[in-house]
Amino acid sequence: MKEYQRKPEWLKVQIKDTKKLVQVNEILKANNLNTVCEGAACPNRLECFSKRTATFMILGNNCTRGCKFCNISGGKPETVDMEEPKRLAKAVKEMGLKHAVITSVTRDDLDDGGSMHFYNTVKAIQNTSKDTIIEVLIPDFQGCSESLDNVIKSSPDIINHNVETIERLYSSVRPEADYEQSLHLLSEVKDRSNIYTKTGFMLGLGEKKEEVYKLIDDLSGRNIDFLTIGQYLPPSKDHFPLDRYVSPEEFDDYKEYALKKGFKFVASAPLVRSSYNASEFFEAVVNRKSN
Repeated sequence: MKEYQRKPEWLKVQIKDTKKLVQVNEILKANNLNTVCEGAACPNRLECFSKRTATFMILGNNCTRGCKFCNISGGKPETVDMEEPKRLAKAVKEMGLKHAVITSVTRDDLDDGGSMHFYNTVKAIQNTSKDTIIEVLIPDFQGCSESLDNVIKSSPDIINHNVETIERLYSSVRPEADYEQSLHLLSEVKDRSNIYTKTGFMLGLGEKKEEVYKLIDDLSGRNIDFLTIGQYLPPSKDHFPLDRYVSPEEFDDYKEYALKKGFKFVASAPLVRSSYNASEFFEAVVNRKSN
């Protein structure tokens, strides 16, 4: 068991102005919605809300998997709420979001993995907020191509699926997932559509530098557009133990390497999370294409 490691200064964030958080929470409560931002107490949530970006979590609060790094609870999966897409679309409009990220708990109990719920949610937002950029952060759907097709057919702007960590650590960190299956899912999106793809992973789980470079190599070979790299922070002492705090300089090295490997946009820093600066990712690439 590793000794307690004091959090370095670069990971300490103070949230001073809570007015925006209160406003957002009121809208979420009124529409009976969940966000990963609040559920995970993300340190960037005030910044994202102020930039009109939020990450919604659909299909309930209980996940059918038990990833060792994640703070989402297990338990019996809830009944799918067929009205949730409409309420979520209403909240997106009320919040005036320019970039909405839709993720979910993993629902291996459902025949389609919840993919049609993703489809219905994306379509509901498109019908009410035509200018909002829609990003979906999806599970692996157990490798089911038909489920992935449901998401692709909804035509979101970005399809995100996080690999989370290096291949060697999958058996201990993501025991119910498969490294190659996640890579294949990202490849399939590109094979079947022109939709932007995105993925991300954490550092500080016990990976070695050469393993991180190999992971970036593997991802770059799948023609992925956007990459996020952030520091792993254990939600509790019962989660996968922290190996180390990675310095900002090392994050910069990985960003430089990833950009050289062909990623269109890379966010790599201790406080980066999957949806961090999501709108900036998209806008930077779109503006670059139009110039």
